[in-house]
Amino acid sequence: MLSQLRTFFSERLAPGVDDDPGHRRHLAAAALLIEIARADFEFDEDEQAEIRGVLATTLDLRADEIEEIVQLATAESRDAISLHQFTRLVNESHSLEDKLRLMEDLWRVAYADGHIDKHEEQLLRRIADLLHLRHAEFMKAKHAAAPAD
Repeated sequence: MLSQLRTFFSERLAPGVDDDPGHRRHLAAAALLIEIARADFEFDEDEQAEIRGVLATTLDLRADEIEEIVQLATAESRDAISLHQFTRLVNESHSLEDKLRLMEDLWRVAYADGHIDKHEEQLLRRIADLLHLRHAEFMKAKHAAAPAD
């Protein structure tokens, strides 16, 4: 069964649907943020709040899109989305600096519930590999996003 979340992103990321490549790349980044939040099979309020904050401040998405994305992700917490279509768009449109900032945002979402689950860290490593980030860059983003003790 095709999930509503997958449909949401597929419709908005299809070639010719959105003439603004910047908007399409932001939606791809949003999908990655949601995947991290769902990696531990829980999508709690802290993670949702962190995602809303990143989507509003960093990715320049409209309020209606933010709410629709978060609502669909909550409803579809067990459906998987292929990461390749999103990481491909990010690789095509993001500079190294943008990818590092995105990796920090991904770590912030993972940290939002107070702990890093092994599934979250595994997915973060996979995304870093797909974004062609070196291990040192992956670790730098992790430390930059870690909450202060």
